[in-house]
Amino acid sequence: MNSPLTRSIPVKGAYNVRDLGGYPIADAETLWRRVLRADALHRLDADDVAMLIDAGVTTVVDLRHDHELAEQPNPLAGHPAVSYHNVSLFADLAPTVTPGEDALLTLYLKALDERGETIARVLTLIAEAGDGAVLFHCTAGKDRTGVIAALLLTIAGVETALIVEDYALTAQMIEPMVDELVEGARARGIDPERFMPFLASEPQTMALTIAHIETTYGSVAAYLRSIGLSDTTIARLRARLAGD
Repeated sequence: MNSPLTRSIPVKGAYNVRDLGGYPIADAETLWRRVLRADALHRLDADDVAMLIDAGVTTVVDLRHDHELAEQPNPLAGHPAVSYHNVSLFADLAPTVTPGEDALLTLYLKALDERGETIARVLTLIAEAGDGAVLFHCTAGKDRTGVIAALLLTIAGVETALIVEDYALTAQMIEPMVDELVEGARARGIDPERFMPFLASEPQTMALTIAHIETTYGSVAAYLRSIGLSDTTIARLRARLAGD
């Protein structure tokens, strides 16, 4: 199917605002302007905010920590046209770098296995959102956002190879903000060399994350049930992206 809509939404104040629509599912495709994923939005000006509202955004789920919100406030929080929610998805997780280990894979699996209640809260907010588009985001739009996007796309029926491509696309999208992210880490007392592995978005990382869910829980749907989502909520998530 062809669509005049584009995956990347070119706001000036963000680098990684993308639509999860247009991916093949069975005999159709995921719906456009229903779910958007993004990086931090603190640089958005009034025109950028208007562009997102015009794109249909009515719900925002901000996955960042409290200190990130304090340092880089979300301009859509308090907007009269937006229902804004903050859920710190990776709170209390302490990522580590071990030589020879995929630090991000370790982080993602730890989040899936230990932060199920919080993941369920995020997905429930998306499932229960009103008309319009839901935008969820973190800082780079890669890790916290990537885990949620993978779960949503899997439930919608998108094949794993395309979900992995969607995740890996972040590498080129965030190139302009890498220096800023590294400087931010340095300012927090983090060794830039130890921080660099957390800027990757290698396809294998997401492929192994999805494989872990299937091996450990049986399927993404079974994982979602294990963290407390009802079949009704799972169906609403599927309907938001797949329309069925």
